[in-house]
Amino acid sequence: MTKAVEITQAPNGIRLRIFLQPKASRDQIVGLHDEELKIAITAPPVDGAANAHLLKFLSKLFKVPKSSIALEKGELQRHKQIFIPEPKQIPQEIENLLDK
Repeated sequence: MTKAVEITQAPNGIRLRIFLQPKASRDQIVGLHDEELKIAITAPPVDGAANAHLLKFLSKLFKVPKSSIALEKGELQRHKQIFIPEPKQIPQEIENLLDK
């Protein structure tokens, strides 16, 4: 049984479940972690720096303003739920994971 990334389509955007790896060597989509999208970022998990960096990274990937992305759950945890309103594009790395 193959697990897939859990992406929920909402009427005005998408909702992602993310497993965050802070203090990585570079910003990247790593792949799957259970049913979550694993993302590595360079920022440390201090004073909200990792969350801010994650939102900035996602805003570039989905071509939306970072102020429009909402961190719905997991502010102080590695497991997060993010809402992205009306993404302009779906990154190829995520499309590849959806096809599995």
